Amino acid sequence: MRTLRPSDLAREHAISTQAVRNYEQDGCLPPAERTPAGYRIYTDLHAVALRTYLTLIPAYGHAQAGDIMRALHADDLDRALTVIDRGHSQLLRDRETLATVRRAVDHLITESSSATGGSATARTIGELAHHLRVTPATLRAWEAADILSPVRDPATGYRRYDPTDLRDAELAHILRRGHYRLDHIATVIGQIRAAGSTEALAKALTDWQATITARGVCMLDAAAALSRYSAALRR
Repeated sequence: MRTLRPSDLAREHAISTQAVRNYEQDGCLPPAERTPAGYRIYTDLHAVALRTYLTLIPAYGHAQAGDIMRALHADDLDRALTVIDRGHSQLLRDRETLATVRRAVDHLITESSSATGGSATARTIGELAHHLRVTPATLRAWEAADILSPVRDPATGYRRYDPTDLRDAELAHILRRGHYRLDHIATVIGQIRAAGSTEALAKALTDWQATITARGVCMLDAAAALSRYSAALRR
């Protein structure tokens, strides 16, 4: 088997030789033998390991990629596969969340475009609860979770829900029916507020879809790289 220097591995990926040494120290590469003078001796196996690790990063993230490689080097394939399974499970949850939010946003855009002027009137907590067929306590729980942020009537101190609150409550209601947690819903509502409108969020969701698709393709590439590296380790 031919021997390689750290610079040989680094050159292929346009990274520093120190990065290669750090990856080995962190267990992302198998341990290298040393010359009598203390210099590292890398082989083709290390080159394959480095390609595999760098392919894993965009698929699973730095931490998980490192966990997978360390598990393989500890001859613990089940642990490596568990990390991989969690990554695929998270990607599936992201896909399902995206699909649910996209349907909800499409529904809200359609409803907004066909709404009459009277629907823009601010509502009380009782009126909104009746509209959504939930209890006022539910709306207060959503407020505590930062999903809703109604203003208070300066004269009475009662909550007043404006059209933006109504939009957020409608979306929260749809997501709760899908069994999403309140903190998850609060994150989605925060994205809508940051986008400024449901129309702007619809574009953001298209970008999110592209990100999920790209990550799925990266996972395919990572699976192929892992298969090759696992076979190289067994040899």
